Amino acid sequence: MTTGNSHRTLAVLALAAFPLLSGAAVAQSPTTMRAVGNFSSSVAHSKGIETPFFEGLAAAAGIKLEMNFNPMDVVNVKSDDALRLLRSGAFDVMSVQIGQASRDDPFFEGIDLAGVSTNLPDLKKAIDAYRTAFDERLQKKFNAKVLTLWPFGPQVFYCNVPIKSVDDFKGLKIRSFTPTMSGMLQKLGATPVSLSFPEVYSALGNKVVDCGITSPNSGNTGKWPEVTTHYVPLSVSGSVQGHFINLAYWNKFSPEDQKKLTAAFKVLEDKMWEYAASGTADSESCNTGGECKSGQKFNMTLVKPSAEDASKLAKAAAAGGLPLWRDACNKVDPTCSDTWNKTVGAARGIKIE
Repeated sequence: MTTGNSHRTLAVLALAAFPLLSGAAVAQSPTTMRAVGNFSSSVAHSKGIETPFFEGLAAAAGIKLEMNFNPMDVVNVKSDDALRLLRSGAFDVMSVQIGQASRDDPFFEGIDLAGVSTNLPDLKKAIDAYRTAFDERLQKKFNAKVLTLWPFGPQVFYCNVPIKSVDDFKGLKIRSFTPTMSGMLQKLGATPVSLSFPEVYSALGNKVVDCGITSPNSGNTGKWPEVTTHYVPLSVSGSVQGHFINLAYWNKFSPEDQKKLTAAFKVLEDKMWEYAASGTADSESCNTGGECKSGQKFNMTLVKPSAEDASKLAKAAAAGGLPLWRDACNKVDPTCSDTWNKTVGAARGIKIE
């Protein structure tokens, strides 16, 4: 025979079970992902690599996941806002142009300061050295986690005026997209103009700027040679990008699914590195009228930089870019340049005093 007290006890136990069931439901892995990729004008990266990756992510990772993927410009997102949008949870995963988004925190630009790592092997060392500190900072300040870190490739000059050497940059307006790049250009006597990638084509065509800096691959697929005449393959940096995931969203996945996603995004990162390496030579040849295997063929004038040009660029970066970054970053975090010296600086044999 069941007493009234027994009925009450069962009712209390039943009610107590509801929060546990609710918690279990919350703990289940997400079934949808809202992802934002590169600008669609960066055709090879957005359409060629990112779109098939995200469309096939669920199958590749073995996770039930409905994908909502769009290039950044399709959802009307500015690259400068990416970190804040991730922190707010407006999107789950975003491709972030670190140099531009670092205006929210200069620490992040430390992964690819102008003039520090001007070839891919050196840049790989710098990224590997900075990755842990970068991820820790990203999680703490923007509630996001690193999934990939990769470069667009060596950042070189496309100009719509005749160029013979670095000295000819004096007095020109040149598209820049990071603070240290702007500081370097100023030391060369140029006027830096901050523009996002989709803005540059028309700015070059309308002579709003005289030169633009981007990778051989991006410039070729973005058709910059249509609005420029002189190609100067003098590398400034690597334009490091990343795919980051909102941390609260990430923590909803089970540890097993997190491992699967980590492995899948490692494949994406490797593909981006491979394209940065393999596409550069072909794009340079395509830009300047040579053999063209996979890009678009143009007929720009190739300006071969001298050792003196490279030296002047390095000195301008050291004098204009590095002190600018040191002061800005140490103002936000007094240990910033020390962290950089122990990571990137140690890997590259450079010390910021």
